Amino acid sequence: MILIAGPYRSGTNDDPALLAANLRALETAAWPIFEKGHIPMIGEWVALPVLESAGAGLADPLAEKVMYPTAQRLLQHCDAVLRLPGESRGADNDVLIASELGLPVYTDVADIPVREGHCSPARAVGR
Repeated sequence: MILIAGPYRSGTNDDPALLAANLRALETAAWPIFEKGHIPMIGEWVALPVLESAGAGLADPLAEKVMYPTAQRLLQHCDAVLRLPGESRGADNDVLIASELGLPVYTDVADIPVREGHCSPARAVGR
């Protein structure tokens, strides 16, 4: 599993349209990672539903207890991190934790190796 780290809240002032655009930017790396035989993971894919199920949003103080800790927990199960460009305190922290865990940190999806024993998946119909 490879954690995709990059800007999510940074520079958005929590504007929903900007947050959605940042999440889409993170998600652009999902297919190339999957195609190389890895499971792509974005912390917000887990943290946002957890936060919502607690009845909270990003502006709620609970967000600080969910957003970053989710990534920290995920990193315990990851094989690497892909750090995408852009200012992000959370993504910088993900890189720091990954380094402490001895995980590789990539800055370009092209540098991620194909998983050993992996056969490339067929491209989705209609793509």
